[in-house]
Amino acid sequence: METQSTRSHPQPYSPPSRRLHLPRLHLRSSSHRQPATITVRPPSSSIGLVQCRLRQFSLVTLIFEPSSSRFSSSPPSSNRRHRRLVFTSRCTSLHSLFRFDFTSSPFFSCSFLIFEFHVNHYVLVFEHCSGTEASGIRMAILGGTPWTKIRAFSFEVAPPILHQSSLYYRQRIIRFRRNFSVSAFSAPEQKAEGAVRVRFAPSPTGNLHVGGARTALFNYLFARSKGGKFILRIEDTDLERSTRESEEAMLRDLSWLGLDWDEGPGVGGDYGPYRQSERNSLYKQYAEKLLQSGHVYRCFCSNEELEKMKEIAKLQQLPPVYTGKWASATDEEVQEELANGTPYTYRFRVPKGSLKINDLIRGEVSWNLDTLGDFVIMRSNGQPVYNFCVTVDDATMAISHVIRAEEHLPNTLRQALIYQALGFYMPYFAHVSLILAPDRSKLSKRHGATSVGQFREMGYLPQAMVNYLALLGWGDGTEDEFFTLKQLVEKFTIQRVNKSGAIFDSTKLRWMNGQHLRALPSEDLTNLIGERWKVSGILTISEGPFVDEAVHLLKDGIDLITDADKALNNLLSYPLHSTLLSDEAQPVLEDNLSEFSASLLAAYDNYDLLAELEEGHSGWKKWVKGFGKSLNRKGKSLFMPLRLLLTGKLHGPDMGASVVLLYKAGITGIVAPNYGFLTLEERFKVLRQIKWETYSKNQPEKEKATSVSN
Repeated sequence: METQSTRSHPQPYSPPSRRLHLPRLHLRSSSHRQPATITVRPPSSSIGLVQCRLRQFSLVTLIFEPSSSRFSSSPPSSNRRHRRLVFTSRCTSLHSLFRFDFTSSPFFSCSFLIFEFHVNHYVLVFEHCSGTEASGIRMAILGGTPWTKIRAFSFEVAPPILHQSSLYYRQRIIRFRRNFSVSAFSAPEQKAEGAVRVRFAPSPTGNLHVGGARTALFNYLFARSKGGKFILRIEDTDLERSTRESEEAMLRDLSWLGLDWDEGPGVGGDYGPYRQSERNSLYKQYAEKLLQSGHVYRCFCSNEELEKMKEIAKLQQLPPVYTGKWASATDEEVQEELANGTPYTYRFRVPKGSLKINDLIRGEVSWNLDTLGDFVIMRSNGQPVYNFCVTVDDATMAISHVIRAEEHLPNTLRQALIYQALGFYMPYFAHVSLILAPDRSKLSKRHGATSVGQFREMGYLPQAMVNYLALLGWGDGTEDEFFTLKQLVEKFTIQRVNKSGAIFDSTKLRWMNGQHLRALPSEDLTNLIGERWKVSGILTISEGPFVDEAVHLLKDGIDLITDADKALNNLLSYPLHSTLLSDEAQPVLEDNLSEFSASLLAAYDNYDLLAELEEGHSGWKKWVKGFGKSLNRKGKSLFMPLRLLLTGKLHGPDMGASVVLLYKAGITGIVAPNYGFLTLEERFKVLRQIKWETYSKNQPEKEKATSVSN
């Protein structure tokens, strides 16, 4: 329930107390296909009678037969008794209150029939028949501004609009315009076929969450797959929490993901403005229309009264809904509060009964309106409430499909009622399941990174994020898991979106990112990683032979761009002492490692090794072969001690390529000076200083060696 503050409003309209009754509708099969005629004969009595005799038709005309001058402001044509109007025309000067009585026989039947009665500033009670007389008819009452439409649908027709669950329904008292028209159609009314228009409408109160990013992605894929438009709308009506910085960050994240929008901030469009904070005048306009039509009323309840209602409801174990204190207030009571300057909100008058929609993902969803209560659409400070803004925006921006998270499903109830009252066509709804953490709770910050910006900073690729997010609740029906954005557009259908929750697996996301990273063209991958090494301060350059060879050598161990730093660090580091002290190095030490080291130093002193390294990998292979023969070693007994002494490690990428890169890094000086890199020359100096007797099985000696190395 909303708080209230002082605000001035126009004087309310006080409707007459008379009531207008809608007739019972009788439909019966007929093989005749004759044009139907609706004849209106208003008598002079204050409560007129309209009698219509209908047959099956393809065309309907509306004939007015004025019985007095008060009926028409524009006189009939000369020498004609009747003023003939096509059914879409309106008589704008009807001053009598009419009771509509559709009776007599033969009545017609067709696959679909619509009657529209447009009356304002009269109180109406809608009564629809039930039982066998209504067999085959589904009734729907769609209140509209400025027109109210009362529609009857055959059961064979299931358009995606609201309908009442019961064939008998009594509508609340509502005020309408003083215009009258009747229309009938012999074909099912369908929502106008037009271009698909979807929207992503984030609130700029924080970072773009992966759940929001997936919602944007599904909207984007649906629009592109249907040749439609993807609209970005900023819902910044929360003035205290919304910031332009958050908005800009969201726009950057969407652009990074490759989700370019057709209309919205920075792009423009025919349905702008695209920030809710810039659309307040529109919301006020439609709020006033609802007030005039009677779907909304002023509520002068104080905060204390609202809290008391909640307490009473809690004690009675009832839903904490508004009791409707001001729903039936008299004009005198309203005027008195306005004169006293009492702050008020606009409350929507919720009808009785139930309401259902056909969700494209979840199927039929229904609500009991009795537990809702009249809800606020405009706060006392003049600010519109979220559900009202969203409905007006979606309708006036011609949104055809609303694809959003299932947490918005409760909002759909209020929004659907507002669609009814304003006479807007409802869009198709599709509510996507939530993204869950591994423990099946809602994904949150306590589970680690959750925003798109965080994943970007961690080194994830946009194409990998898009691919993974698409698979959270969707699949193409095959075992394929790797898709480009273009392929997703080609394969995406809303019918294959799963309504069960999707688990966010960061391990799989990381693995998938590695697959996408290594699938990049060689040049793109090299440029990406080379730039990373330079930015992180490891290298002084971002391109060249060293970078090319290093990327080629290390890419299989890189899943994230940031992993490239660790991979290069591992290549350039020389943790010889710590490795020698490890248990894993003990077998190598016991295999006469000291003698092997002396032979290696001799080869270095003779410049044999350095000369061959100048030739690159082929020179290294030639040297290793000769060196192994000289020591009568090969395989593991040759390569394990070589790797340990030259790289300081027992494991790593290809040793020959690693040693060649270490040599090039030393002679080119491309490693940043403050990095602490040891060249091959410096590593051989370390080997000369080692006292091998300290590295033995004797633990005290190992501890001594450790302290010396430290």
